[in-house]
Amino acid sequence: MPGFAGRRVLVTGSSRGIGRAAAAAFLAAGARVAVNGRSAASTASGIDALGGDGLVAAPGDVATVAGCDAIVAAAVDGLGGLDILVNSAGICEGGPIEEQGEDVWDATIDVNLKGTYFCIRAALAHLRASRGNVVNVASDAGLLGLPHLAVYCASKGGVVLLTRALSGELAPDVRVNCVCPGYVDTDMVRRDWIEKTRDPARTMAKVEAYAPMRRMAEPAEIAAAILYLASDEAGFTTGTALSVDGGRTACP
Repeated sequence: MPGFAGRRVLVTGSSRGIGRAAAAAFLAAGARVAVNGRSAASTASGIDALGGDGLVAAPGDVATVAGCDAIVAAAVDGLGGLDILVNSAGICEGGPIEEQGEDVWDATIDVNLKGTYFCIRAALAHLRASRGNVVNVASDAGLLGLPHLAVYCASKGGVVLLTRALSGELAPDVRVNCVCPGYVDTDMVRRDWIEKTRDPARTMAKVEAYAPMRRMAEPAEIAAAILYLASDEAGFTTGTALSVDGGRTACP
């Protein structure tokens, strides 16, 4: 595991799922980590679950510009600066286009894409000062077109291209990369997707057969990819969309 002793890291959406796994991995590697949940309560719950020293609360909703500004301000205040920003907060709601209204579109774009952009903007001066870097959590849905996930695909495709655009704009001072996971064994996938279908057991079988590796990823596997991109070992890597999807985008 790369070393991050003394590094100051903000992980949005770190009260659960991939974000929490990334926060735990950074913490184990010696970093100080700002934990973000949408509310003070969810942030406190994430901190309790992570445990250990070196944790700072940075609650706020990434769906608004004011929320992004407040999250970054709390992280910088608590950590004394910022070396790494991980944009992991995200939501997903599937369904056919006939059932995906303006409310779904606005909520998904606001959290997944707008939140990523404005957290980067809020953190930029601090990242420039530290010559730090950004890792965005996109998705294989940002690289592939998936039926009944059009809005989610649009949001994550936007994250991929935002990553590429900003990598050139912010170089050489700040690196910007993203990871593109497939299905990951998180509560968002199980509770918000699989368990809401008519036949959860059948849906689970389809999810496990989705990629050539024939399983979902563990959150820690995505966290390991995030840590690599954020590390000094990836110092010449920027603008990369790293697929961690069990081979799905290679063999769609």
